[in-house]
Formats: sequence, structure tokens, C-alpha cells
Amino acid sequence: MAASNQHAVIVPPPTNAAAATNDALRDIRGPVPLPPELLWLWIAVGAALGGLLAVLIWNKWFRHAPAKPAATPVPPHQRAKHRLADALALLTQPKPFCIAVSDALRLYLEERFEFRAPDRTTEEFLLDLQATDLLNDAQKEFLTDFLTRCDLVKFAKHEPSEAELRSLHSAALGLVEETAYDLPLVGKGAAA
Repeated sequence: MAASNQHAVIVPPPTNAAAATNDALRDIRGPVPLPPELLWLWIAVGAALGGLLAVLIWNKWFRHAPAKPAATPVPPHQRAKHRLADALALLTQPKPFCIAVSDALRLYLEERFEFRAPDRTTEEFLLDLQATDLLNDAQKEFLTDFLTRCDLVKFAKHEPSEAELRSLHSAALGLVEETAYDLPLVGKGAAA
């Protein structure tokens, strides 16, 4: 068999211009200028991102609102005195007056000594009161008498005179003033 060139690819010889281009080294091209429309778009996007970054940095580090001074908490004895003063408006109505005065004293005892006074019946409260050493015996006896007198008006329909109601009020106010601040220690603790 004879060899044939049927499947051979014939490449024409290069021309003079093409040969010169392929043989010589080409230099690097310079920067391609952007069309003016795209340049303004990139400047606008960059400015928007820069502004957003500036706002975030300002809010994070530099813009601190001055802290408002915290309201001075009102001590329990002052709140109790205000409640007792408000109760005087009910002096002509014995039952609402006694409810207001006893509630003011119970709330005061809860705030000042952390008793659970308002949530309990008088008997439950007095039972817990006897177990505590936060009040002295005279104060415990006073509270027993005071709450019993209030309960007579609230539940037994006792109609006290205005003088008796004022006496209840001044007694409650006296206990609040007596226990408003910690009493100085007496005995061994005072010397230490």
C-alpha cells in the first residue's frame, strides 16, 4: 500500500506582516480609561459607603448620650408617711380609713423589713411577726393591738370616733418614725 496524504493539514506559509508581529516582543498595554459615566458611579458608591462607615463609627464611639442621673429612691418611711397623709382624707369614713392606714403600715413593714405583710391575714402576719427579731417586743405588741383595732372596724363593723381614728393614725405614724432608721446597737455590739 502506498502512503497517502489525504488527511494531512496544510498550513500556508506566514506572510511578512504576520511573521514580523509573531517574532517581535510586544510591550505592556497602559491603563484603560473608564468612560466618564462609570467613573461618577464609582465615586458615588464610594462616597455612600464612606458616609455609612463614618455614621457607624460616630454612633459606636463618639455619640454617647449623657447618662440621666438616676432618680433618688424614696425611702420606705417617707412613702409610708405619704400614704398615711393620704389616708387622712378618708377620716370621715371609718372602714376605708382603717383599710388605708393598715395597708400603709403593712406596706411599710414589707418594704422596710421584708415581711410579707400585705399578702397575709392578720393572724398569719402576727404569727410570723413573733418569730422575727427585727422588731422589739413593745413594737410587736403595738402591731398586734393596732391590727386588731383596724380589723374590728374593717370586719366587725365597729364605728370608732374621730378621736380613735386619729389615735390609730398617730400610732401608725409613730411606729414608722420609730423604725425608720436602724437603731444603734446596745451592749457588746456597740463596743465592737
